[in-house]
Amino acid sequence: MALQDDIYFISVAARMLGMHPQTLRKYERLGLVQPTRTVGSMRLYTRDELERLRVIKRLVDDAGINLAGVQRLLSIAEIVQRMRPLMSDEPLSARDTRRLSQEITELMRVLGLD
Repeated sequence: MALQDDIYFISVAARMLGMHPQTLRKYERLGLVQPTRTVGSMRLYTRDELERLRVIKRLVDDAGINLAGVQRLLSIAEIVQRMRPLMSDEPLSARDTRRLSQEITELMRVLGLD
């Protein structure tokens, strides 16, 4: 049952994704998703989290990538997403230059190039 149009209990989310609720709990323990909680500690998943879980499912099931690889790929994707606004043709401010440098350092760490 959906609470609102965009928020789902774990049982509904699992059914929508064709996954077992225990798999969703495992992904949460690994930090791959972070569902919100009700006052009674029930997990609630948003549409964005469901889409993230669909990506994870494709990487694991279709591409055969293990969960450590999935974690690394998702970290890289998040870093690239944060860097994207900094990659314009206009000169960077000192603040943006520092931020870009930090993101590149983080990307190198995730890639194991540090």
